[in-house]
Amino acid sequence: MAWGLPSVASLARFCQKLNRLKPLEDTMMETSLRRCLSTLDLALLGIGGMVGSGLYVLTGTVAKELTGPAVVISFALAAVTSLLAALCYAEFGARVPRTGSAYLFTYVSMGELWAFLIGWNVLLEYVIGGAAVARAWSGYLDSIFSHRIKNFTEIHVGVWQVPFLARYPDFLAAGILLIASAFVSCGARVSSWLNHIFSALSIAVIVFIVVLGFVLAQPRNWSAQEGGFAPFGISGILAGTATCFYAFVGFDVIAASSEEARNPKRAVPMAIAISLGLVACAYILVSTVLTLMVPWNSLNPESALADAFYRRGYSWAGFIVAAGSICSMNTVLLSSLFSLPRIVYAMATDGLFFQVFAQVHPKTQVPVVAIMVFGSLMALLALILDLEALVQFLSIGTLLAYTFVAASIIILRFQKTPAPASPAAPSSPGPPSKQYESFSDRLQLVGVTQAGVPEPGQLKLAWRPYLPFLSTCGGSGTAVIWALVGLMVSATGLSGVLLFGNSHLHLPHWCFIFLLVLCILGFLFSLLLLAAHQQQPSQDTFQIPWVPLTPALSILLNICLMMKLSYMTWLRFSIWMLVGLGVYFGYGVWHSKENVKEPPSVGSTRYVVFPSGSLEETVETVQPPSQAGSEPPPSTNSPGSSG
Repeated sequence: MAWGLPSVASLARFCQKLNRLKPLEDTMMETSLRRCLSTLDLALLGIGGMVGSGLYVLTGTVAKELTGPAVVISFALAAVTSLLAALCYAEFGARVPRTGSAYLFTYVSMGELWAFLIGWNVLLEYVIGGAAVARAWSGYLDSIFSHRIKNFTEIHVGVWQVPFLARYPDFLAAGILLIASAFVSCGARVSSWLNHIFSALSIAVIVFIVVLGFVLAQPRNWSAQEGGFAPFGISGILAGTATCFYAFVGFDVIAASSEEARNPKRAVPMAIAISLGLVACAYILVSTVLTLMVPWNSLNPESALADAFYRRGYSWAGFIVAAGSICSMNTVLLSSLFSLPRIVYAMATDGLFFQVFAQVHPKTQVPVVAIMVFGSLMALLALILDLEALVQFLSIGTLLAYTFVAASIIILRFQKTPAPASPAAPSSPGPPSKQYESFSDRLQLVGVTQAGVPEPGQLKLAWRPYLPFLSTCGGSGTAVIWALVGLMVSATGLSGVLLFGNSHLHLPHWCFIFLLVLCILGFLFSLLLLAAHQQQPSQDTFQIPWVPLTPALSILLNICLMMKLSYMTWLRFSIWMLVGLGVYFGYGVWHSKENVKEPPSVGSTRYVVFPSGSLEETVETVQPPSQAGSEPPPSTNSPGSSG
């Protein structure tokens, strides 16, 4: 069986590559990008990313088809749900002020493969999202001119009758994306000022809508004669909440821009809080005045706000609403084109994506190649594809990213804080230095801890008499990992039972109750195990309150929303994931910066700790390339061996 040992060792090393973490560097503020964005700049970027066509279309659609006037409650609940995810982004954005958003947060806490897959899905989210908004922008502008652009294109270019392709090529949507890409490539300041202009106009229109809407409000539209405040009941409100949740997608542009913030520790959390609060107020107030101006059952879902003012005799106000919608969609386009190239840049800088996208223009200090390539790709999709069938595909990537960021917060809080590196004395005798590489390397507590003081990831002293079995399950770091896995599994089971137990699975009542109680107990027990372990001490940056409860609730809500998506969405998601795995195993895993780093110095000992925590540590003595072929260093004993 001697032939099997090298293959097992090779497989172990390859698995280690997939789980390696990106180290948190001491020089987090050093960057090749320009740190020029203030808190106001970041907040307006977040507002621009969230206030788009949803304010002008989604409010009317949800009110008429799902909730009635109770759309106000749906938006409030959706804002609270989004707040849980936003808090996770705020802590990471302040603590890890580098571009990359969810991709980077996963890389520093959960491992390389997971990070690549999250980044890969975020790329698709931004590409399709930007193209969809461009087509909506084009259609809205075309409707103002009585669809003359559409009619001209169909007559002179033709009509396509091909599945998945649009009825006609949308040159207007492609053109606006190319123009926006050109502006974004001029630098962060140019993009920011352009976003300021459109955001200011959009906010002014929203204020106008709210003020005039309350003047024209008729409280009888919420009365019983019109069906009451919540004609569809609690189920309608919850269904509306699931739809309204996507109105708040876009705040992650703030975290993605943290590498260009002047003071990210303060600016990122403040900007996320300000933007999410203002956007939530805007959605709630606009939906309130909309359902008070006209009866909810008579709303026009395609242009509810403009139609409401027209029916009340204020047709001139409809033009102001149309101008505001175009400005808001411009900010969403700028937000997508601003965030997408920076995530591509982060992946390319780490070596997981093609290096050409890591190039930064020396004058504008932005990843201009990534901007132009992906801006052109976005324009091509907007030109030829029928994106209506793909819009739902956006949500799964966003929810998956939110889930992994919340899980990363839990892992980060229970990681052992790395000690600052001390300068090594030349040729000083002593034991070899240790380097840990694994999915849970910082959770594995290797070495002697200070007596009586539990370190992060260890069981708290007060819980040790009640949970003695944790000392025999491979280390407290492993207990944290298994508790997190149990939390996610029980959250998935709980979501499935609640959503499909009675409707699709047709479970007997006793079986439904049994599974529901089992999943709830599993969720609470996993939370208890996590809470019983020591967290990192307070940092000088923003931190989420009530960890692990807050990120755990975010995980549960995100999984519930993902399970409400159609099976076709999951099928498309699986195909896209397979393509991403091909890119990673064909390129990323071999060109990763963590893979091509120089080997450690002579005498250093590398511990490979497997995620299960049940396998023995593998010890290797690594020589630098400069000493290859020279006399090997003295052998060192592995832990546990006799001296």
